[in-house]
Amino acid sequence: MAMPFFTPGDDPGSNFPELLRRTGLTSDVVNVGDLLVPHATTCVAMRYIDGVVMAGDRRATSGNLISHRGMEKVVQADHFSGVAIAGAAGPAMEMIKLFQLQLEHYEKVEGSFLSLEGKANQLSMMVRGNLPAAMQGMVVVPIFAGFDLRRRTGRLFTYDVTGGRYEEQDYVATGSGSLHAGTVIKIGYRESMSNDEAVALACKGLWEAADADSATGGPDALRGIYPIVATITAEGWQRISDEHLATVFEEIATEVRAR
Repeated sequence: MAMPFFTPGDDPGSNFPELLRRTGLTSDVVNVGDLLVPHATTCVAMRYIDGVVMAGDRRATSGNLISHRGMEKVVQADHFSGVAIAGAAGPAMEMIKLFQLQLEHYEKVEGSFLSLEGKANQLSMMVRGNLPAAMQGMVVVPIFAGFDLRRRTGRLFTYDVTGGRYEEQDYVATGSGSLHAGTVIKIGYRESMSNDEAVALACKGLWEAADADSATGGPDALRGIYPIVATITAEGWQRISDEHLATVFEEIATEVRAR
């Protein structure tokens, strides 16, 4: 494929979706019918004193079957933001890859980061573009979070299937286990939490979701599979190591056994 060229008045600039539309690279909608599409499940995010923490379990299900045990649902978007996805796994992962590429494209063209508000709006457009597929059952519902360099604080955004974008003040949960995870976080949430306290609360929410929801996977010490947990602060994206998470979940297990 040759490099596309545009006249000065017709140049899409840093608008990546418009570039895809102009070059005819947008994907067609597929009728999935009764096909069992792998679905991602429970993800949570919350604000704390230094920024935001995001967490997601690793299980993907196709109907009543476990299709993947090690799926990564919490993904770095750029240095200061991340996306967590629930819904149809295929379209969700494609959406995240395009979103990452769009942010990189904007940075290279403009020479600066897109604002956090702008990133949230661009993701909203992508969710809205998936609406025809969502009407056929391939729903994608992400959580977007990041550290706002202008406001010097962490921010959370959630979406509905039509692309509606809503900013959350404290915490948000999505996916099949969101009721259980969100209830745990609601009870234990404090805005003044430290990094370790926020990570522990997010893990506890996922633990309780896995305990009550069959589509949500808990920590799997036998296979060495733990949820994806990451913090986003003024220093940027930082993924929590599996070694640290193993310690956190062992403390949760000890607490549960004591109950």
